[in-house]
Amino acid sequence: MPFSLPAGGHLAALALSLTVALGGTAADPASPFGPQAPQNPATAANGAATMHGDSASSGTTPHPGPGTSAIGYSRTALASACPTVVVGSDGYVIALCTTIFGQTPTVHLLDPVTGADLASLALPKGSLFGGVYAYLDNGDRLVVVDGNNNLVRVGHRRAGSGWTLRIEHSTPLGNAVPAGDNIVGLTPDWEGRVWFATSGGVIGTVDTGTGAVRTISTGEGVQNSISTVPGRTAVATDHALYLLSAGPDGTPVVDWRAPYDRGPARKPGQLSWGTGTTPSFFGPGNGTEYVTIVDNAAPHGNLLVYRVAGGPDPICRIPVLTPYARSGTEDAVIASGRSVFVTNTYGYPYPALPEGAPASQPSSASFEGGLSRIDVNAGGTDCSVVWNSPVKSAALPRLSLADGKIYTVSVTGPTGSAGLNTFAQYHHSVIDPATGAQLTSSFLGIGLVYNPLQMRGTAAPDGTLYQGTETGVVRISER
Repeated sequence: MPFSLPAGGHLAALALSLTVALGGTAADPASPFGPQAPQNPATAANGAATMHGDSASSGTTPHPGPGTSAIGYSRTALASACPTVVVGSDGYVIALCTTIFGQTPTVHLLDPVTGADLASLALPKGSLFGGVYAYLDNGDRLVVVDGNNNLVRVGHRRAGSGWTLRIEHSTPLGNAVPAGDNIVGLTPDWEGRVWFATSGGVIGTVDTGTGAVRTISTGEGVQNSISTVPGRTAVATDHALYLLSAGPDGTPVVDWRAPYDRGPARKPGQLSWGTGTTPSFFGPGNGTEYVTIVDNAAPHGNLLVYRVAGGPDPICRIPVLTPYARSGTEDAVIASGRSVFVTNTYGYPYPALPEGAPASQPSSASFEGGLSRIDVNAGGTDCSVVWNSPVKSAALPRLSLADGKIYTVSVTGPTGSAGLNTFAQYHHSVIDPATGAQLTSSFLGIGLVYNPLQMRGTAAPDGTLYQGTETGVVRISER
C-alpha cells in the first residue's frame, strides 16, 4: 500500500473531494487548498518571488506544474548548488547559487526557453547561508546581502546581443551586523522596509531609501529564513519562535515569543541545533491567521501551530512523521488553507554545514524520507494527522494551487552520503495532497549532478519547473 491513512483519514479524503466539487476555498477548482498568501507589494508575483514562493513562506505556487503526463527535461551545469531560483515578470529565471569550489555566492540569469546560462555575477563571499536566502523585488531585481554586509539589488539588462547582471542599488548595513556575524534571513514588509536576521540573533529593518537600519538582539542563533505578512514578521531562532512588528521608527518590536523543544542535540539531516523550518504563515480566511514551525523534539519533531493574534500558546503541538523510529526536518513546510505538509530529512547527508554547527547525535543515520499532512480543525482549536506517505523526498516539495498537486524530486537506491552523490537515482515525482499517494515518477538522473539537496523547485507561469541541484539547475516541462 503506497500510503497510510490514520483513523478518519478516509473521511478526510472524502471531505476534500466534496470541497473540490463544491468549490470550497480553493484558489482554483482543481485544488481545495488556499487561499494564496497575500501578495507582498515589494516582491515579484507570488509563487516565484522567493525560495518558498512568497514572503509568507507558504511553499505554494499559483502556477501549475508539469502535471502527470510525460516530461522533458534539461540540465544547466553551473558547478554550484542553487537553492534560490526565482522568475521575473519578463519570464527570465534568476538563480542564486553557491560555487562548489570556494563557496562564492553567484547570481545567474537563465534563458526561460532553453535554460542556458546567459549571464552571471559573483558577489563578495560571506557565510554559507549568504548564498541561500534572497528574494526578487517588484522590479525583477534579486535582493541579497553580500559578504561585505551590503544589501544589494541585482538587475538584469540586455547588453548588445547578450545580457548582463549588475548591482543597481546598494545599502550598507554598517555596524548593524556585529563583526563575525552574518545575515541569514531576508524579506520585505508591506511598508517597504527590508527585514533581516543574523546567525547571531540580531533582527533588524533597513529603509533602503534613507539608509536607516534599526535592530534588536535576541541572543539566540538563527539558521533559517524569515517571513512576512501585512504588519507581521516571523523569525525562528534555535530556541523560540518570535512574532514581531515594526515600531514608528522601524525598530523591531517583539509581539510575542514562544519557546519550543529544541531537543537534546542537532539531529543528523539537520544543519543546526533547533528547528530546521522557516516560519510559515497560512490560514483558510486570508492566509495569515496561523504561523507554524516544527520543533526539534526527540524522537519525533512536533508541528506547532499558533494563532497569530492569539499569543505564544500553540493551538496544537502534534508529533509528525511517526511511522519512523526517529524523525526530524530541515525543510520549511508547505502551509495552505488548514493544511500543513512536513518532510522528513532525518539522516539526509549535506556536503557542508554552517560554521560552528555542533556534532549531531547520533553522528549519522540512514535517510528514510517520508511526508506527513496535518490539518487544523475547522474551529482552529486543534490539529490531526491526515496521512503519512513513504515517498522519499530529496527536495523540498511545492504545492500547486492551480492543479492541486505536490511536486518534488524523490530518490531511490543507496541514500547514504556516498550513495546520494554516486549511485542514487532521482525522479521528478508528483504527489496527491489529498491522500499522499505518489501519482507519477519520472527518472531524471543518477548521482551528484541531480542531487537536489533538499532545495525547493519553482514553477514558472507556463508550468515549467526549475529545480536547483548540487551542481546547477534542472528545467522540467510537460513534453
